[in-house]
Amino acid sequence: MQNENPSWIVLAHLLRPQGRKGELLAELLTDFPERFKEHPNVFLAQPDFQGKQDEARGAKVVSSWLPLGKSRGRIVLHFAGIDSISEAEAIAGLDVVVPSAERLPLDSESAYISDLVGCTVYDKGAAVGVISDVQFPTSPDGTSRLDDAPPILEVQSAEGDEILIPFAKTMIQRIDVAEKRIDMKLPIGLVDINRASGNR
Repeated sequence: MQNENPSWIVLAHLLRPQGRKGELLAELLTDFPERFKEHPNVFLAQPDFQGKQDEARGAKVVSSWLPLGKSRGRIVLHFAGIDSISEAEAIAGLDVVVPSAERLPLDSESAYISDLVGCTVYDKGAAVGVISDVQFPTSPDGTSRLDDAPPILEVQSAEGDEILIPFAKTMIQRIDVAEKRIDMKLPIGLVDINRASGNR
């Protein structure tokens, strides 16, 4: 999640060929998988992409679908001009990115990962810490993302503790990415339990 450049948004990470006609299985890094059908023009770039236009190649998604079974929570993408396993292998490992100006609008209780990192979390007005990363819960074997589980905020406190906070809508009071501030109402004891467990 931390490889997002401020001027670009990472939508997916291409993992490996899926099928024999050039499709690829990808880690889904957006809550809007339908955008690949509605806005098929994207770019492909290395994960350490620094945001330079000439380092991203244009691509077009010709079909996409959400797989079931062990790959549930990921997405299968098929790009124009990628029609074989060998051609799919050649782009495996790349990120699917778009300029930040093309990202879809969100409601007042949602935010993009790139906007969350660096925000300070407040619990009932008291500063908890700064978000350093956001993780998506997966199945025990790590092969699929759990759709019903909220993302987990990794928050670094001023004392150096790592505090893990579910980014659940029931806890969110206000998100202000311009002020880099997220107001939440956390369950009593959540922060103390994290500190006592030794997450650092």
